[in-house]
Amino acid sequence: MIRKEDLRIVFMGTPEFAVETLRTLVEGGYNIVAVVTQPDKPVGRHQDTLQPTPVKRYAEECGIPVLQPVKMKDETFLETLKAFRADLQIVVAFRMLPEVVWDMPRYGTFNVHAALLPQYRGAAPINWAVINGETMTGVTTFFLDHDIDTGRIIERRTFDIPDDADVEYVYDGLMRLGAEIAVSTTDKILAGDGTVASMPQEECMDFVGAKKAEDLHHAPKIFKETCEICWRREAKGVYDFIRGLSPYPGAWTTIVSPEGKELVMKVFKTAKTERTAEGMVPGVFQEEKGRIFVAAEDRMLEIIELQITGKRRMTARDFLNGFKNITTYTCKG
Repeated sequence: MIRKEDLRIVFMGTPEFAVETLRTLVEGGYNIVAVVTQPDKPVGRHQDTLQPTPVKRYAEECGIPVLQPVKMKDETFLETLKAFRADLQIVVAFRMLPEVVWDMPRYGTFNVHAALLPQYRGAAPINWAVINGETMTGVTTFFLDHDIDTGRIIERRTFDIPDDADVEYVYDGLMRLGAEIAVSTTDKILAGDGTVASMPQEECMDFVGAKKAEDLHHAPKIFKETCEICWRREAKGVYDFIRGLSPYPGAWTTIVSPEGKELVMKVFKTAKTERTAEGMVPGVFQEEKGRIFVAAEDRMLEIIELQITGKRRMTARDFLNGFKNITTYTCKG
């Protein structure tokens, strides 16, 4: 068995989601010799201030060397990375790696993915699991190979999604679970003197309720246009769509007055109701005693929290205090 102090690990990640795993490894006494993260991001009105990634900030606090390549095949970066003599690389919420990088350590490179592979391969697995109304998701560790999220699975752990949970709740839960499974997978590699059992994803289809590749859901990157609410669907689908994008990036709709004035409204929280929407046009507002209801295809949804462009996030009641005649507005989409 290899001692964890002797296993040289390079960690790769960028957002806060990855920091939890890095912190758990560092505080657990694992030997993190370097961190690879995205370049600092220009921010501010004139884009003249550089903002470090959350992973970089934590690594620098711990005195861990940080590499920030623009291109993963850059020769200078590859030589520097190789000089750290990593036995293992751990990747959490980073980017696609070329073979010359993931094949560099003698014990390979494993990724922590926020879904139960082979379901929800892609960039936004947490959002899409909630959008699709899943009642369970989880985390998976797998060895990287040539294609995105297709490598041999090492471990999986499940996580229940309550019906009223939004992405923030699932994100926080999977962030902690991801740290746990990263440590567990690393310990298995240590116990196996660098080797660990793994299986092809094709042999894991039954576990995720799929019989063939066509049954698998995908998790592509989410863009602004992805987040527009379509009210012409069943209320349950709209409800899941909104919580699957809350609080970030936020589902949105355009409300239109009878005069044609348009306002963009983000919707962060809704509630299902038993009120029928029969005979109503989907997207029509109803205001009732300080509450806002909107028609979907079959039933009414109540809007609980929202935000108009340029304003703060607020409750429906607060919104109505400053916005009159809401019943004359209709949502586009």
